[in-house]
Amino acid sequence: MKNIELLAPAGDLEKLKIAVDYGADAVYFGGEMYGLRAGARNFGIEQIMEGVAYAHMHGRKAYMTLNIFAHNEDIEGLADYLKSISHIPIDAFIVSDPGVIETIKENFGDAAIHLSTQANTTNYKTADFWHRQGVRRIVLARELSFDEIRVIRQKTDPGLELEAFVQGAMCISYSGRCLMSNFMAERDANRGECAHPCRWSYHLVEEKRPGEYYPVFEDERGTYVFNSKDLCMLRHIPELADAGITSFKIEGRMKSVFYVATIVGAYRKAIDNYLRDPENYRFDPALMTEIEKVSHRTFTTGFYFGKPSQADQNYLTSSYTREYAFLGLVRSYDEKTGIAVVEQRNKINISDEVEVFGPHTDFFTQKIDEMTDEDDQPIEHAPHAQQIVKIRMKQPVKEKYIIRRKSNEEE
Repeated sequence: MKNIELLAPAGDLEKLKIAVDYGADAVYFGGEMYGLRAGARNFGIEQIMEGVAYAHMHGRKAYMTLNIFAHNEDIEGLADYLKSISHIPIDAFIVSDPGVIETIKENFGDAAIHLSTQANTTNYKTADFWHRQGVRRIVLARELSFDEIRVIRQKTDPGLELEAFVQGAMCISYSGRCLMSNFMAERDANRGECAHPCRWSYHLVEEKRPGEYYPVFEDERGTYVFNSKDLCMLRHIPELADAGITSFKIEGRMKSVFYVATIVGAYRKAIDNYLRDPENYRFDPALMTEIEKVSHRTFTTGFYFGKPSQADQNYLTSSYTREYAFLGLVRSYDEKTGIAVVEQRNKINISDEVEVFGPHTDFFTQKIDEMTDEDDQPIEHAPHAQQIVKIRMKQPVKEKYIIRRKSNEEE
């Protein structure tokens, strides 16, 4: 029986709770400073306290990202910030900068340190070096194959944990070390403000012919030469485990509640199926169908089976595939009446054919035949963002169940 941790992103407090409820063993989140997702809503000190307490109440762990490459002005305020959260029992800090690691040690003593993928650990000697500095876990560079990971596992202390990304966006630059955003949009990717210029469309311009644009790849829309497909290793749970990876990390602190619930739920089922009987494990294709219902790019296995080829890039578009719309989140349910109170996230209509799913459950389908507003007045549509409505459900549901619908063509 292998020990596998499913690690989920928590861009805000709601997503943290959803990740825990849908089966994550641990969550990672950023504070208001020093993380690499400045565009996420992130956590104030009170929210950190609540989020960590929620995770611990359910027997899960909570890790905090402090993984920017710190400049002098960042270091100046770091010690004070750490003191302000020193009373919170955060399980580990995800860090890439040696100066930040040193500052954490000075203020937290025996705090668990996880070395961020930003630190680009690609060999066993480097992993050993960081372990000697007190790092408890290495978040491996995305640019490693299974063969390379196995060597790192074999040649390092068994007490050093290995974590790797299994799902989410891939960076065209080496494990996120990128200056394109700084150059193109004056937003520093290494301090949490990436503008994702790798997803933009590019043309070639010859120096002496200004204004004449030539597609680098023959397509009238241009080409997305830096645009990687999304990583997806859902089909390869046994290979991940056999390589010695014990923490399976999902990328996506900027993603929606719908995304977090769906991806975490699918990986939870796959991992549990594997752990139940590793020798006879068979992948359930229905789980792949599930994760394809959230907004995503086409999928790749990244570097795991060798260096990516042209097939792992999407040269035609940086757009996402959005086959399903996230309609609402169940806030409460009355077992006697069968009425669910739902917080709307996209327009809901009478007669919509919807799918409903929750933590550790399969989805069921139903038609919305009856819907009222908060005052129990019948309505035909719920068009307003986060509008509270009441819907009669065909099967019992619980708080945090999700309602989705196959997207219309115009969506």
